[in-house]
Amino acid sequence: MTAPDAAPSGIQHEATHSASFITELLDVMWDNARNSTTGMTAPGSTSQLRLMYVVDREDGIRMRAVCQRLASAAPTVTRMCDRLQAIGFLERLPSPDNGREITLRLTPTGKRHLQRIREQRDAMLHQAIDNMPPTERHALAQGLAGLHTQLNTAHGQQHHTPGSHSAA
Repeated sequence: MTAPDAAPSGIQHEATHSASFITELLDVMWDNARNSTTGMTAPGSTSQLRLMYVVDREDGIRMRAVCQRLASAAPTVTRMCDRLQAIGFLERLPSPDNGREITLRLTPTGKRHLQRIREQRDAMLHQAIDNMPPTERHALAQGLAGLHTQLNTAHGQQHHTPGSHSAA
């Protein structure tokens, strides 16, 4: 077994700092995109949007599993579900195999809302990446693929690969 390439700590620090900065910038850009969707009432918080993404990826997910994915307490998730249900983005159903458990599903309105957000987000990313020189685009694609693999390995989870989110 070989040890991973030992990169100087300065390069690791710079890469970590850059990734963190880009994540924060994307959070702000996507929050602006979420708030600028027209014709619909947007969820009031990023946490509600995260809940919608989890439910969209796992249609019919149990409330308990959502709490685990979001690392949130049941009362907090319940309140978010109440708000999303009130604006027509989410529905709660009894579990088919255990009537005491609740499953969650996005409504067609909720799915359309997420699709609009994704389209705006993707357009922003496409424009920025399109303006990069081809060698930088290639390096970005390789670096992001490696980061994705490492994050999945570190968290022992299988997250969807780029482009695998469901479309409404």
